[in-house]
Amino acid sequence: MKKCNIDRSHYLFDNQALVSLIVPLIIEQLLTVLVGMADSIMVANVGEAAVSGVSLVDQIMVLLINIFAALATGGAVVAGQYLGQKNKEQACKSTTQLMWSMGFISLVITAFVYACKYWILHGVFGQIEADVMHHADVYLLIVTASIPFIALYNGGAAVFRAMGNSEVSMKVSLLMNAINVSGNAILIYGFHCGTEGVAIPTLVSRFVAAFIIIKLLLKDKWTLHLKRTFRFNPDWSMIRKILSVGIPNGLENSMFQLGKLAIQSTVSTLGTTAIAAQAMTNILENLNGMAAVSNVITLFSILPGQAICLAVTTVIARCVGAGDYEQAKYYNKKLILLTHIGMTITIFIVFITLPFILKVYNLSEAASEATRHIIWFHGCCAILIWAESFTLPATFRACGDAKACMIISTVSMWIFRVGASYILGKNLGLGVFGVWVAMIIDWAFRSLLFGIRYFSGKWKKHA
Repeated sequence: MKKCNIDRSHYLFDNQALVSLIVPLIIEQLLTVLVGMADSIMVANVGEAAVSGVSLVDQIMVLLINIFAALATGGAVVAGQYLGQKNKEQACKSTTQLMWSMGFISLVITAFVYACKYWILHGVFGQIEADVMHHADVYLLIVTASIPFIALYNGGAAVFRAMGNSEVSMKVSLLMNAINVSGNAILIYGFHCGTEGVAIPTLVSRFVAAFIIIKLLLKDKWTLHLKRTFRFNPDWSMIRKILSVGIPNGLENSMFQLGKLAIQSTVSTLGTTAIAAQAMTNILENLNGMAAVSNVITLFSILPGQAICLAVTTVIARCVGAGDYEQAKYYNKKLILLTHIGMTITIFIVFITLPFILKVYNLSEAASEATRHIIWFHGCCAILIWAESFTLPATFRACGDAKACMIISTVSMWIFRVGASYILGKNLGLGVFGVWVAMIIDWAFRSLLFGIRYFSGKWKKHA
């Protein structure tokens, strides 16, 4: 039987458009990894107590950045769907509503962090050494002021991605990170500053990034732009649409961070070798954050997947706005395939360089062997099912089906990633390897449920 040739000349994104969207996103993600590595090296020059203090505060900052990124995704979905409808007026209106809302929410959060600073330092972080507490206090005091700026930058970057223009956010990110790294180098090595030498460049770089992204969005030449006014007239209906995607996505990310902390407590009961192997494995394969060296190399292994997840929001939201679900299904399959290919390449590089990395970190033979087993197991499984577990739900969110993603991901994480890690790691004696087996079970379960939802077509009813 002869296969029908489908005319895709009218489709919204040709191969060149996809490349133009995805490549800057990959470069931006890679840039974050490299800057994170440079930052961690320079912070280490201040001293171990500074590293610990900065790392503790960065856990809070990563959580907040994830929340802002989730809210920004909500705005990008709404704006993208309006662009798909060719309703530029409403698309621009959603941009204005997003940016003002992000500004107000971030100011409230900033005020809350300052008001609760003592409780965060002594309640959340618990009993820590006095010098570590001092560095955490100084870093939190300065970096908290950058919260509104990183929120506005995230919102603006999401708006440019919604237009299919990821090159702008890449260039602004390049400048922001260059200011951060050079500022660290000048203050730490040149002026011999302590923790403030790490915090001040972070504040300045985020301010510059927010200023530039807003200045660019005020230009009428962009398809999506901000209204030139200092008066905000909230459209609560549109804000609810943005939050209907942003809040479930933000809650899902928050639960993920809490689950990570719960798993870390399980690992801490498994012995010295297990803890060393877990720390080393986090360097290579951990899926959270970028606060320290342990998270830097990990982001490299999943870098293409993360970049493509951002591209999914742009592409699928536009298709859904146009009411063309056949295009949405076509691009969903294509982007998932690209995720598999990209992950295969980066994980293969990790496998090749693993012996060298293990030597650099000078682990014991037992910890090295445990790490090697975990990396190979995790990498092979990631190549097979990471895309279905993470790229596919990005498609659902772009369609407005964020609540289902939140429920599936949260339930699966607490039952399998957290619960099963305790049973496999401690009760069944698999140690740290059991924790990673539990994580793969979580991925598999999520992939199964997301696959069922995809083929049921229920995700098409939330635009």
